[in-house]
Amino acid sequence: MTPNTDNIGASTVDLNQQLFDRAKTIIPGGVNSPVRAFRAVGGTPRFVQRAQGAHFWDANAKRYIDYIGSWGPMILGHGHPAVVDAVQRAVTEGFSYGAPTEREIDLAQAIIDLVPSIEMVRLVSSGTEAAMSAIRLARGATGRSKFIKFEGCYHGHADALLVKAGSGLATFGNPTSAGVPPEVVQHTLVLEYNNLTQLEEAFALHGAELACVMIEPIAGNMNFVRASVPFMKRCRELCTQHGALLVFDEVMTGFRVALGGAQSIYAKHIPGFAPDISVLGKVIGGGMPLAAFGGRRSVMEMLAPLGPVYQAGTLSGNPVATACGLATLQEISRPGFFDTLASHTRELVDGLKAAANACGVPFSADSEGGMFGFFLLPQLPQNYATVMTSDGPRFNRLFHGLLDRGVYIAPALYEAGFVSAAHSTDDIAQTVAAAREVFEAL
Repeated sequence: MTPNTDNIGASTVDLNQQLFDRAKTIIPGGVNSPVRAFRAVGGTPRFVQRAQGAHFWDANAKRYIDYIGSWGPMILGHGHPAVVDAVQRAVTEGFSYGAPTEREIDLAQAIIDLVPSIEMVRLVSSGTEAAMSAIRLARGATGRSKFIKFEGCYHGHADALLVKAGSGLATFGNPTSAGVPPEVVQHTLVLEYNNLTQLEEAFALHGAELACVMIEPIAGNMNFVRASVPFMKRCRELCTQHGALLVFDEVMTGFRVALGGAQSIYAKHIPGFAPDISVLGKVIGGGMPLAAFGGRRSVMEMLAPLGPVYQAGTLSGNPVATACGLATLQEISRPGFFDTLASHTRELVDGLKAAANACGVPFSADSEGGMFGFFLLPQLPQNYATVMTSDGPRFNRLFHGLLDRGVYIAPALYEAGFVSAAHSTDDIAQTVAAAREVFEAL
């Protein structure tokens, strides 16, 4: 296969390396978010110069088929005309006001219209901020301190959420980052994802003290692992029984796996299913810094200025970000959008699996809407411990083999991938052909 490049005749000097060397002298690790540093896979990060549709070009003018899409937001692809137009018009009106705008109401209404469990919503600027605020709201609404999260689920880098499992079920989590005092995470209980027995025992021990259960319905930071329907059903039942709130972290899955988010998928299998609070991000900003959390009116009215739970943000509801997000939601709401997106994503996943099988490489994969994941394992894992058994060195060879051929997937074994509406059948065919070449050499 011919590498997917547009840099015929370009200099042999690696400008990515030059930029990385420069960045490392003034930015910790040379990057502003750790996974970008390529520490997990080795090599030099690609510094993006521009992007359009399903592709981006690095500092060497090499073109890549992009399966990260800013880690999910670019569901329409880069530079969608309707979104660009909306942003350009918003920019001419002002960058930020620190005062309310009509567009904030329009975006909030669009979210409420598309997600039935949300009756009121608060806009913020990042997924971390939204998740942190949702935990505070759950604690304020219930008057309780403890909460459950699951190992392998990522909810941003707030102190109480940077936690790994303790040594036993009755032991609360231990910090996973320096700078997080043990007493800050003493109320965080970390359980194994999809483990019904642990879930039952945790509620039996701590049910009266739990403010909430926070869960990614499809965990995208241990690649792509779904919560089983029985597990999710029991989460809902136990929260209701014990007076805890069920918090759905849909920063990654919201408007990415389905128009109503992952919760709409579970609602098809569990009659009456709905979370109490939903955390949203990525797609609702269309690539701009924007996130949200929302839920039942009775819960959301606990927020200041109506209630005692304080939360604020200078740039919340930013007028340029809301223009970008609203235009994105309008485009993905068009009839048939998600059917087509899901079909293209399955085409990619099925193609990769067929290529791996043909080369005798253990491989399993799954997808929903425009989100996918794969493992160099014979069966899909159900929890973080199984994900950790993946063949890291083999994945690194796959990553670099694809990168050399102009295909950009996540530079880490534990990250999901994303297909956009801009990915063509030809893009997918090129990707599968490149993967088969690499599989043959693994």
